[in-house]
Amino acid sequence: MLPIIHVLMILIADSGSTKTDWRLMEGKKEISQVKTKGFNPYYQQMDEMVQEIETGLVPVIDSSLVNSIYFYGAGCSTPERQKKISDALSPYYKKSEISVHSDLIGAARALSGNQPGIVCILGTGSGSCRYDGKNIVKNIPSLGFILGDEGSGAWLGKKMVTDYLRGHMPKRCIETINQELHIDKEIILEQVNHKPMPSRYLAGFARFISDHIDQTYFYQLLFDSFTSFAKNYIIRYANYDKYTCHFVGSVAFHNQEILHQVARYMGFKIGNIIQSPIDGLTLYHSKRK
Repeated sequence: MLPIIHVLMILIADSGSTKTDWRLMEGKKEISQVKTKGFNPYYQQMDEMVQEIETGLVPVIDSSLVNSIYFYGAGCSTPERQKKISDALSPYYKKSEISVHSDLIGAARALSGNQPGIVCILGTGSGSCRYDGKNIVKNIPSLGFILGDEGSGAWLGKKMVTDYLRGHMPKRCIETINQELHIDKEIILEQVNHKPMPSRYLAGFARFISDHIDQTYFYQLLFDSFTSFAKNYIIRYANYDKYTCHFVGSVAFHNQEILHQVARYMGFKIGNIIQSPIDGLTLYHSKRK
């Protein structure tokens, strides 16, 4: 009788507040991948996360194939919130060893591998850390989109809709918003004050802003937001100019030219800029197997 061969497969997840990328790996070989809504245990209730696992993940990724799950996510910086993710996944992936980490650790591993640097997130939310090649040695807390998240999609969206509602932008910009977005005061206030995940809604305006940087207002909004990010999340680290700063997130990826301009203005060095950490995380974990 031939021996039974047990194939070891790992499931890697990179989750922001807007979306989650899942990738199933067998050694260095990608087996399948899927996108679901984002998971953020800081804002979301357990039943909302469980529903997305049931409808978006389980039908695609067979639980019997998965030996280990590595989940990296926004809002997963404390043991309590890490446990919420683990508790949501474990009933469906009972045979899997589940490891939950913050999105900053995920970004550091994806961007910098085993090399030191300053790792920055600029997506729906924002944040940064100083990474020594293995661990986060310093972290400036983002504080969420109400108190912080400078430079993020949610920050950009909040600034834009506030200026729009108050009329604090050029007439041409107001006309462009009216023509393309079809929003008004009641729609915005309902989404922000009464619907779940307002940061996700506000971040939805970030791509619109990027697409209209030919208008001075939108260009300046991006430049000022990235400058605010640098002042709060980069130059606060001792000897920041000695480190390479890496960026991950759709806001950074789609606005690289302006980000480089801010880097020159603020005096920091940019290394890698990627849209999503999933490829870097795949490489990181494939080397460890």
